[in-house]
Amino acid sequence: MNGMTRRERVVTDINKILEILDKAKVLHLGLVDGDEAYVVPMNYGYVYENDKLTLYLHGARRGRKLDLIRQNPKVFFEMDCDIVPFEGDVACKYGITYSSIMGRGLAEIVEDPEEKMKALSVLMKTQTGKDFEFNEKLVSVVAVIRINVSEFTAKCRPAPIK
Repeated sequence: MNGMTRRERVVTDINKILEILDKAKVLHLGLVDGDEAYVVPMNYGYVYENDKLTLYLHGARRGRKLDLIRQNPKVFFEMDCDIVPFEGDVACKYGITYSSIMGRGLAEIVEDPEEKMKALSVLMKTQTGKDFEFNEKLVSVVAVIRINVSEFTAKCRPAPIK
């Protein structure tokens, strides 16, 4: 991705990145709608295997998101956590701590019931820390989106030392 301006905030430790993925419960999904951006917040699940990040989302079986993905599967996403405001002695010393991940990839609507069951189990594990199982009937009523992530970056801004 394009160069990050605050290099001191870059997170490269995969364990820290996985912590962010576990803590941030909402992903902001960016889609292209003609000549406009369309962003929607969504819960997600993830799998990180063989240095490859895959994200799973779910929602209604019809709607704007799915229509846009069919038209253009290129997506951008952002998620963040550890949001805490802090104060300073002057206005420009105020700020917010955060940890975040941003990236891009290709979204695909999952049709295979087996993959949909796996995806929803992954999503629930990410969201709740608990294991859930799904059957074909349960997954038939929802759409599942897989994002094959092509690249991502992570950042962390800790509170300033006083």
